[in-house]
Amino acid sequence: MAQIALIAPPTFIAITTGRGKHELSYARKKVNLASVVPSRKMEKASLFVSSNSGGERSRSVAVKVSEGGAISLPQPWPPQKGSEDQIEGINRMKGSNRFFTVALVAAWYSSNIGVLLLNKYLLSNYGFKYPIFLTMCHMTACSLLSYVAIAWMKLVPLQTIRSRVQFFKISALSLVFCVSVVFGNISLRYLPVSFNQAIGATTPFFTAVFAYLMTFKREAWLTYLTLVPVVTGVIIASGGEPSFHLFGFIICVAATGARALKSVLQGILLSSEGEKLNSMNLLLYMAPTAVVFLLPATLIMEENVVGITLALARDDSKIIWYLLFNSALAYFVNLTNFLVTKHTSALTLQVLGNAKGAVAVVVSILIFRNPVSVTGMMGYSLTVFGVILYSEAKKRSK
Repeated sequence: MAQIALIAPPTFIAITTGRGKHELSYARKKVNLASVVPSRKMEKASLFVSSNSGGERSRSVAVKVSEGGAISLPQPWPPQKGSEDQIEGINRMKGSNRFFTVALVAAWYSSNIGVLLLNKYLLSNYGFKYPIFLTMCHMTACSLLSYVAIAWMKLVPLQTIRSRVQFFKISALSLVFCVSVVFGNISLRYLPVSFNQAIGATTPFFTAVFAYLMTFKREAWLTYLTLVPVVTGVIIASGGEPSFHLFGFIICVAATGARALKSVLQGILLSSEGEKLNSMNLLLYMAPTAVVFLLPATLIMEENVVGITLALARDDSKIIWYLLFNSALAYFVNLTNFLVTKHTSALTLQVLGNAKGAVAVVVSILIFRNPVSVTGMMGYSLTVFGVILYSEAKKRSK
């Protein structure tokens, strides 16, 4: 028996022991087991006994160390080939895992930027001026596809709502979520994507404000200091934005504030262990609740939108395909967000998110040809720089 230290999950290691020697082979590099610091859980694993050409007996094992300290032995077990073949197989598996992670990140980028640009195209360029109905289509798709992913495909275990109180908490989150998405879509009618993303980058500022007002949680002074360039950058970008629209600006700021409020509320309302839901299950319950909120709002504020959409479809059938594809894409934003976090980390997702905003700005300018100014770009760059500093300050303060 040997103790195996979890070093950097998930990773593959091979352990060889013989005549009192304990060595860890990682990517063909041997490390003395005694030098490994068991900073996380340690677990025992049986070793496969073999003999070399000189008759010396040694024992080898190839294992996958997964997050949390659990060790999964590769199938079939015990291994039928030598340790060299095992390590080659492990290296191939590592390569395929790396490719899978890269593909996930690419899908996450594509879905995030794709739904943003398609929303802009439909609401502004195409002339489909019904942001509430569009959001309801998104939520309907998220409801159906979440059910398929969890109940049928078993992507994640189903977590049930345990009490009426928990249901009302989720409903409150869903209402704030609706406001943030609807307002964000409305703002795209009046503002270019580049300016929309610059305002959206100020989410950490609103998160810090709401966290202080609602939980009296204080951050380190350095963390608050990093918010200065975040806000200053948006002020500069607003002054230099050729397509500035006051109503669109106010609505976009409100959407950003609502997004931050949802984040803080989620931490408050679903803080107990019995009430915590992973993001996929939370979407499963929030999306249909959002449809219930959005349906009457659509009927009242966007009267006869279904009839208008059908009339548009008779003239141009592509509108139906646009709406279906856009709605499915809205779900895949949430799915890839969950998968990228699962296979990397929340910090990696945060870094990727900062870069995603910049990529979306560049792509939108190339596609929509909206005018930009040097002042506007400088302001947006300052905001992104402030967000990066904020993330680093938050990480150091923990």
